[in-house]
Amino acid sequence: MRPWIEKQRNIIDFTLSSLLRRKGKNLALLASYVLVVFLLASVMFFTHALKREASLVLKEAPEIVVQSMTAGRHELISRDYIRIINSIKGVRRVQGRLWGYYYDPVVGANYTFMAPREFPYRAGELIIGQGVSAARQAFPGDMLPFRTWQGELLPFTILKTLSRESELVSADLILVSEQDFRALFGTRKDLFTDITVSVRNPKEISTVAAKIARSFPETRVITRNEILRTYDSIFDWRSGIIVVILSVAALAFVIFAWDKASGLSAEERKEIGILKAIGWETSDVLLMKFWEGTIISLSSFLAGLLLAYVHVFSTSVVLFAPVLKGWSVLYPEFRLVPFIDPYQVATLFFLTVVPYTVATIIPSWRAATIDPDSVMRS
Repeated sequence: MRPWIEKQRNIIDFTLSSLLRRKGKNLALLASYVLVVFLLASVMFFTHALKREASLVLKEAPEIVVQSMTAGRHELISRDYIRIINSIKGVRRVQGRLWGYYYDPVVGANYTFMAPREFPYRAGELIIGQGVSAARQAFPGDMLPFRTWQGELLPFTILKTLSRESELVSADLILVSEQDFRALFGTRKDLFTDITVSVRNPKEISTVAAKIARSFPETRVITRNEILRTYDSIFDWRSGIIVVILSVAALAFVIFAWDKASGLSAEERKEIGILKAIGWETSDVLLMKFWEGTIISLSSFLAGLLLAYVHVFSTSVVLFAPVLKGWSVLYPEFRLVPFIDPYQVATLFFLTVVPYTVATIIPSWRAATIDPDSVMRS
């Protein structure tokens, strides 16, 4: 047992010394390897963390949303729909919502105005998101005027700002009373932006949604699961754009790995010939090359993964966050909760580490099975 352990130790020592002898080449390889893993892992971490955040936020979303449609466009819906939908079997609660977009020419951004059903403050008072506060340099106690649909200025007093923890969904949000909302946008008292529906049995959401769609074919009925699928598709599409761009770097690395698999350098072939001449077996040579490939690929993978983790969860993905977040004037400032999918990490591992490790063994096996004398002469 002891001679075998000593032999393995010699193989590992020779592997390390071999790597140090070609440190310039190996450092260049290590840097490119780390860069590829870092970029791909950053996209993977950010996309899946955003998906998880979206799923947590949308847990509180309405089970069903009913919107009135005309010529394929969303328009205000009448209060009469509430009474009829409430009579459908399985429906627990029906409520009208008031929300809309307001373009602010001062900063060139769109705000989202919403009138909560229970707004515990007086008319002329509002609550703003962190993004609105930063864009307008407006803080609690300040006056913030908005122009109504008739062109008149309607002054508001800022009571407070929404918490930073909710900034992912509230950066551009402004909460006002129903009275102020209708005065600002000119919305009649019998109209709402859309209608939300709660269902007694969650398993019957699709059934109730189908009943509403049959009763009101002029409406669009959206379930919470459909909203979640839409967000997943958006994030997948945007991350796909980044992956396509990064595929150039990945392709360059694949070509490099393929070139390594196609043959060894004259120095490496001579090294193998010498090892065979002094008594090393083919299995020993393959084991040395295996450790050599494993050390480079595994250290590159772990370093790239660690850098990607810091990039995503500590720096908010400064390199390509705008592409994945989408275009907006008011970017929310938020820190994602660290979330790593083991399946995705395993996939990245097998796509980057395994091919390179195999690529180092194949040419070594070819050289190790040839007569040492002919290897050294070539």
